[in-house]
Amino acid sequence: MTDATTLVIFGVSGDLTSRLLLPALGQLLTLETSRRVRLIGADREDWSDADLQTLVSTAFASADAAGAVSRVDITYRKTDITRADDLSALLSDCSGQVALYFAVPPAVTTAAFQALTPEMLPEGAVLVMEKPFGVDEASARSLNRVLARLVPESQVFRVDHFLGRSTTLNLLGARFANRLLEPLWSAESIESVGIVYDEKLGLEGRAGYYDNAGAMVDMIQSHLLQVLAVLAMEEPATLGEVDFRAATTAVLRATTVWGDDPATASRRARYTAGTVAGVEKPSYVDEPGVDPSRNTETLAEATFEVRNARWAGVPFTLRSGKALGDPAREIVVRFRPVRHVPTGLTGSADGAVLRFSLGPDRISLELNLNGADDPFELERATLSADLGQGTLRAYAEVLSGVLDGDPTLAVRGDAAEQSWRIIEPILAAWRRDEVPLDEYVAGSAGPASWAAVR
Repeated sequence: MTDATTLVIFGVSGDLTSRLLLPALGQLLTLETSRRVRLIGADREDWSDADLQTLVSTAFASADAAGAVSRVDITYRKTDITRADDLSALLSDCSGQVALYFAVPPAVTTAAFQALTPEMLPEGAVLVMEKPFGVDEASARSLNRVLARLVPESQVFRVDHFLGRSTTLNLLGARFANRLLEPLWSAESIESVGIVYDEKLGLEGRAGYYDNAGAMVDMIQSHLLQVLAVLAMEEPATLGEVDFRAATTAVLRATTVWGDDPATASRRARYTAGTVAGVEKPSYVDEPGVDPSRNTETLAEATFEVRNARWAGVPFTLRSGKALGDPAREIVVRFRPVRHVPTGLTGSADGAVLRFSLGPDRISLELNLNGADDPFELERATLSADLGQGTLRAYAEVLSGVLDGDPTLAVRGDAAEQSWRIIEPILAAWRRDEVPLDEYVAGSAGPASWAAVR
């Protein structure tokens, strides 16, 4: 792909574009000074090129990238992307390497794909879409069939910005480049794994999407299972698109609900009124746009097993929730304790714990060492290293792959289907009310009866 790429953003007037995509594009262009982008913004609004120019300038300035605006050629096109005529007219004006980013609700994206034909698309065009990819395994498979009629799989980018997080990528170096860890990365030495991503944020005006999704679909299905796949995959021959995505997808194919019992392997809860970081939060059911009868969870936890020779018997617990105080954001790998401690050494000899903190990025290792006061009394010590925030924002990493035509950090079609297959037994059990919907006060650590994943 050349440095001059046409990036078409459908839904350019939306929150995703102004809050994430354009600031990330500005950061990317600031770091990659030889790259130029022709940006075509498309939406139903009666905007002009000047309106879009203002939006881009404001977004770039928010990312300290104001100087990069000069390397973006900006055009606005009023477009209804569910109409074949509108799409054809817009795409006929695109040449060279083209990336089509669908920053619109899933239903609109699906309608646009159905209106597209292969003949409309410039040669080599890539299609980029946001989560959720379908609403269940069957719909994801159906959507994959639609996409397969348009472009090859290598030109489809199902965005998961968690795969662009520097901490997720740091897993690769820590595991594959250290003899201290690589031979121990299996059920022989690892007792359990926890992947937690909690937030202080509440609903923040997203009821239209969130109340139909909930924490399980919003975070565990679409993000944390991908992190699990990176952590648990076999060593790929290369980190190229084919090898990397084959390795992560193989993990998902082997993943199932712990004990095949979703009623005991999952928990759900939603927040009641409280205070988060000094800000009063209403109960979730009182948030604007929420339908209490849906029983949407704002905190979800589930335990899975990767049933292969490397990981069988190791519980992988994934958790994510909103409106939580002191939110945990980390990957926790707990090693098994040693089989025997010599007589004479006293104190706890619990297994080592390796933690990858998700923002600020940090890696730490908890070990048992001889005590300072009594060398025969074991004490816990922590070795740690700050990893920084990474050079690029997660969305900038995503856009870099999009503009370079490299889908390594995009979710492959069958992996998207597998993610739905994995959680479907849990969702079905919840619909049957086999798992109670607990409550927790906004600003707390969650329901008092829940044990911490940490």
